[in-house]
Amino acid sequence: MIGPLLKIMALPAMARSMRASAADAATRAGLGLAAGIAGAIGLFCFTRSSLTVLERHLDPAEAWAAIGGFYSVVGGILYFAATRRRRD
Repeated sequence: MIGPLLKIMALPAMARSMRASAADAATRAGLGLAAGIAGAIGLFCFTRSSLTVLERHLDPAEAWAAIGGFYSVVGGILYFAATRRRRD
């Protein structure tokens, strides 16, 4: 008799907890999306400024090759760091 009454009394607390969890998840997702957009914009600006500087000293094809090589090295380092982390 008391068990079902306790379950009924606990429902509002569970609902509040679920709403708080949903709000927290939405906040985290929004912040993650904002950080991703900011990172992409920063990467774009870094690339354009690097190309501008490099094209003053090299021809455009060499400047693009230098930027591509840089990002290839960074991508390789991040790949190996991610795979090493999973193995440990």
